[in-house]
Amino acid sequence: MPLQPSPAADAPAFARITAVLHQYFDALYFCDTGLLQAVFHPQAIYATADEAPFLYRTMAEYLPVVAARQSPASRGEPRCDHIDGIDLAGDNTARARVRCSIGSRDFVDFLTLVQVDGQWRIIAKVFQIIENEV
Repeated sequence: MPLQPSPAADAPAFARITAVLHQYFDALYFCDTGLLQAVFHPQAIYATADEAPFLYRTMAEYLPVVAARQSPASRGEPRCDHIDGIDLAGDNTARARVRCSIGSRDFVDFLTLVQVDGQWRIIAKVFQIIENEV
């Protein structure tokens, strides 16, 4: 069983992390690179083993890819995102499991967050892609 911190003591951290995750979903849905820069740590990594070869990007590599996309919002796609869970490891480290859909793909993201200078930011995004039939 995972270690569960005191809910009352950690409520503010959960609220701040949840807010970051909702900003993350907004950034993906609208392809808002400014918002992505706000939620990701500048040294964050982006990775999946579902691409061949293994896909690993820095933020400097990832943000231009998002900027070049047509956003799900502009295509009129229904928004589909969900926070499955948040685990706190301590005062400055957390993990979130989230899901979202973009086009014909569903994504399961494992996001590791760190609190630096009082701000929670994503330091790693490792994800699984699930292709849907259109």
